[in-house]
Amino acid sequence: MNELNSAMQQQTAYEEDDIKTLDWMEHIRRRPGMYIGKLGDGSYADDGIYVLLKEVLDNSIDEYMMGYGKTIKITIEEGTVEVRDYGRGIPLGKVLDVSSKMNTGAKYDSKAFKKSVGLNGVGIKAVNALSSFFSIVSYRDGEKKEIEYCRAVVSKDSEVEATTERNGTSVYFIPDREIFQNYHYKDEYVESLLKNYVFLNAGLTIVYNGKKFYSQNGLADLLNENMTTEPLYPVIHLKGEDIEIVITHSNQYGEEYYSFVNGQYTTQGGTHLSAFRESLCRVIKEYYNKNFEYADVRAGIVTAISIKVEEPVFESQTKTKLGSKDIAPNGVTIAKFIGDFLKKELDNYLHKHLETADLLLKKILESEKERKAIAGISKLARDRAKKASLHNKKLRDCRIHLNDPKGEKREEASIFITEGDSASGSITKSRDPNLQAVFSLRGKPLNSFGLTKKIVYENEEFNLLQAALNIEDGLEGLRYNKVIIATDADVDGMHIRLLLITFFLQFFPDLIKRNHVYILQTPLFRIRNKQKTFYCYSEEERLAAIQAVGKNPEITRFKGLGEISPDEFVHFIGKDIRLDPVTMKKEDLIKEMLEFYMGKNTMDRQGFIIDNLVIEEDVVNN
Repeated sequence: MNELNSAMQQQTAYEEDDIKTLDWMEHIRRRPGMYIGKLGDGSYADDGIYVLLKEVLDNSIDEYMMGYGKTIKITIEEGTVEVRDYGRGIPLGKVLDVSSKMNTGAKYDSKAFKKSVGLNGVGIKAVNALSSFFSIVSYRDGEKKEIEYCRAVVSKDSEVEATTERNGTSVYFIPDREIFQNYHYKDEYVESLLKNYVFLNAGLTIVYNGKKFYSQNGLADLLNENMTTEPLYPVIHLKGEDIEIVITHSNQYGEEYYSFVNGQYTTQGGTHLSAFRESLCRVIKEYYNKNFEYADVRAGIVTAISIKVEEPVFESQTKTKLGSKDIAPNGVTIAKFIGDFLKKELDNYLHKHLETADLLLKKILESEKERKAIAGISKLARDRAKKASLHNKKLRDCRIHLNDPKGEKREEASIFITEGDSASGSITKSRDPNLQAVFSLRGKPLNSFGLTKKIVYENEEFNLLQAALNIEDGLEGLRYNKVIIATDADVDGMHIRLLLITFFLQFFPDLIKRNHVYILQTPLFRIRNKQKTFYCYSEEERLAAIQAVGKNPEITRFKGLGEISPDEFVHFIGKDIRLDPVTMKKEDLIKEMLEFYMGKNTMDRQGFIIDNLVIEEDVVNN
């Protein structure tokens, strides 16, 4: 026993040599998640390479907000990024400090940057540390200063020299492929980011690889860009000092919000969005002098709010949720600021635009009527869903909710919606039980197109799915950041996908608009011999694998998820998981698309399928 205790003491020794101090770049490179969230390879909009771009852009936007530089140029080519603004330029004697010394920046001084977007002295240093090459050039009053880095170590520090270039700053960087493996920038994600910048800064021009982005009408243009259904009345556009709000309603279910703080897209809302939702309903109730339910006022609402706050406090490094309660350190509360603004401006607007006020009232009364029609069903269904959830075999939840009651780590959680016992069994045995939940469907769900929300409560599958996701009252309570549809790669599996997507589009469109819904890709083939095994997701990958394996390969065609053993499945839902995001754009014409593909026009659909049928050559030959 004494020998064992002695051995344990030696193993757990805690000496001076165990205390280490990391320099700034090593700390960022070892713990990148603390600074930019997740890493990723560019496949998703919140991957780290887009955060790097954003951190550089935020500094340029700050210059524009201070009244300097109306154009920003961005060039992305083969993984390299260059951002050139035409602001004041960094003071030449401080170019080294602002790019390589932590907690160095002008944003501590509210006189220089009163309501800035960027991090206080951290953002651009994180970009530097996470890049294999980083260059920064400041042009200021006929002089320039350039510094280059290799993995955050200075490789070139040029003397100040004369220049004919316009004032401003140019940053060029290459994300480090040792950290961001096989990364690639997707135009759709970059352009979505840039559109929000110009919507929030009417008059700003951003040129991305020669393509121009510009907004004349600010947040009104944002709604027009994102709405997939027609507004029921003209967009209400209210602007004041440090605040801008646009409001309308549509016939879609759910609530659709876009909220921003100092130009930062707060996808998870926060104190400003909560205050806005509360104040909006109160002002509308007072205007009509009716005791409306808040849910009826907000049903079908599509709105955006942007506020500017001194020294905002966010609940995470990636700034997706505002935690501040005050507009300024010693100022009025955010709730009072927004409430007073709406009380004056929205009330005035409705008194001046009586036709809009009538249309808004009509929408609220229609929502009230539908809510009352399903009120009894809703209560019974909620009670049934809660009772069933306690011992319901459909949902195999993840543990993160037990350890995270406030939902602060909810963005790490995901849920697989799958069909049948065999498929759900394979995923359940392969999943990470801490972060991944499984919801098992029984057969094909109902085609919900054209039905009212009453069906959500009357249909057991939909009711239990809604309860599992916790989205009855909106996305604020969503328990999983990723809702992953996992079905077989056959006709029946595709049909189930379409039925689920139809359900979400009908009743919870914001779930898709907020990029929460994905399709799980699983391999179609396994090609192997005694030395090598390849999993192939396409015919091209299959042919390449056969060639790589050589003679007499063993070829397995996976016809369903249940055929993939749990030992193999773990490779497909782990760190190398392949997900296809389900996205919506204005030009998708959601109503018309659902009508055609999911409506009762069977003969039209049949004709379309026949006209577009493609028969693969190898199928014909076999």
